[in-house]
Amino acid sequence: MARTMASDGAVEHCSDALTSAEAAAQHIVEACLKDGPVGPVGLEIEAHCYDMADPSRRPGWDELTARIADLPTLPGGSLVTVEPGGAVELSGPPMADTASAVSAMTSDRAVLRAAFAQAGLGLVLLGADPLRPPARVNPGARYASMERFFRESGTGDAGAAMMTSTASVQVNVEAGPRSGWSDRVRLAHALGPTMVAIAANSPLLGGGFTGWRSTRQLIWSRLDSARSGPILGDDGDDPANDWARYALRAPVMLVHCPDPTPVTQWVPFADWADGRVLLGDRRPTIADLEYHLTTLFPPVRPRGFLEVRYLDSVPDGLWPAVVFTLATLLDDPEAADIAAEATESVATAWDRAAQLGLQDRRLFTAANRCVEAAAERAPVDLEESMSLLARSVEQGRSPADDFSDRAVRYGVADAVTQLAQGEL
Repeated sequence: MARTMASDGAVEHCSDALTSAEAAAQHIVEACLKDGPVGPVGLEIEAHCYDMADPSRRPGWDELTARIADLPTLPGGSLVTVEPGGAVELSGPPMADTASAVSAMTSDRAVLRAAFAQAGLGLVLLGADPLRPPARVNPGARYASMERFFRESGTGDAGAAMMTSTASVQVNVEAGPRSGWSDRVRLAHALGPTMVAIAANSPLLGGGFTGWRSTRQLIWSRLDSARSGPILGDDGDDPANDWARYALRAPVMLVHCPDPTPVTQWVPFADWADGRVLLGDRRPTIADLEYHLTTLFPPVRPRGFLEVRYLDSVPDGLWPAVVFTLATLLDDPEAADIAAEATESVATAWDRAAQLGLQDRRLFTAANRCVEAAAERAPVDLEESMSLLARSVEQGRSPADDFSDRAVRYGVADAVTQLAQGEL
């Protein structure tokens, strides 16, 4: 598994023009899944950044990048980047197993939090910003163009919230042996609603309750489904070709001329590749295709390995157990069989999971079976986090319920400040 891509999705442009949509599809199919053993895991964790003295203020770009520039070397090897709205992301290198990935990320989180705290800044693990309205601070050309694309394509509010008000825990796992790709990718999708319910941690947005436990998932559902919906075809038997079809049907968001420029008319990449439409007065190159893939945001994205992108950012006490549960249910054959059976009836219940969480009876049952299967396989170092997660799931509670209780008791601003200061 390669190190995760930097968040701007930049690629080096080349002159290898694509001659057809068929050639583009062949390139995608050949590169999107890598045959090999399971085991290595990579983690990415995003945290909203707050001024602990004034949580309604959004720290600026220069302030954030100056703090990052002064960081010591992180012991776990993570890269540090700034998301469009100022959320700070740690992208860890692939590690031999989940426990190693958790240990490395935990050490890097500790260093990062301490360094930011010295500057009066707190890093809060929530799936959506509960206090501040959407606002972009990252001046990158990609994000400015994305902002314009969403605005001119009729999804401006959802696009702005997605870019600047959401945060996630991303789990990257190997594609596994070729013979198991279809079952593995199907399971990664089928687990989605159950894991969304378990990890739901975004009950508020911009100062108010939304009525959803995972407002982050709600926001993503309001984007164009051709860009953010699941990739699987009718039967999911050929995930590589499913991904190729998905990518070629998806409309082009940005084209380099040479800077990224939004494409505000609906142009499927296949039409550009076949020459039915010219963007930037030219046919696309392989670099354009690779860049196009970075503008697609399905819940599970093939990149040689599998990016699992549907988890809300959750507190430090829980995210190790959440990522261990997900990776174990995918990588351990016996646990995978349990998970496939447990999630069969809720495999497409994305909206119900995001709105009701574990209050839905079928999701509650599936979640308890899945967490129990993972807990039985947890190493000693993760037992405390797994016990905390298991108790929460047994009670039918997600992290959103805990934060909601805190916000009601103290008010949203004080609740955010408490988390920014590290209070549990």
